[in-house]
Amino acid sequence: MREQLLKIIEKNSRIDLKELAVLLGVEEIEVVNEMAAMEADGTICGYHTLINWENTSIETVSALIEVRVTPQRGQGFDHIAERIYNYPEVNALYLISGGYDLLISLEGKTLKEISMFVSEKLAPLDSVLSTATHFILKKYKDHGTVLDKKKSDEREMIIL
Repeated sequence: MREQLLKIIEKNSRIDLKELAVLLGVEEIEVVNEMAAMEADGTICGYHTLINWENTSIETVSALIEVRVTPQRGQGFDHIAERIYNYPEVNALYLISGGYDLLISLEGKTLKEISMFVSEKLAPLDSVLSTATHFILKKYKDHGTVLDKKKSDEREMIIL
């Protein structure tokens, strides 16, 4: 039940508990208890709303920053990762394979704000060897959700 429950709420965290119980074929109390247990053990870490900011009047700039670092003896990448993820500007931080070690996702109000974060907060860290900043120009799909849905032409075709 746990895997099915997680897959359903990952797509729709607002699903009604009664509906969730029906989908899983269990009693509602079992769903409530299982979700509480997963929240307590850290399996469920939070509930979020995915917003397409392009449909609002709020201007935001998103960026992905690749970072090459020197891992610290006995701590690997964890210590530098902790320093970076504690900045409030950082939305996500991943240890990655390839030419860079870490990938940071962040949002700001302007290109300059993101650039200042990189130059004033990130680059000066002792372990940071280099960075590469990639600004996101348009999001087509995020967290499994298509954001740029094509509007279908609902006009009726008439053939003469």
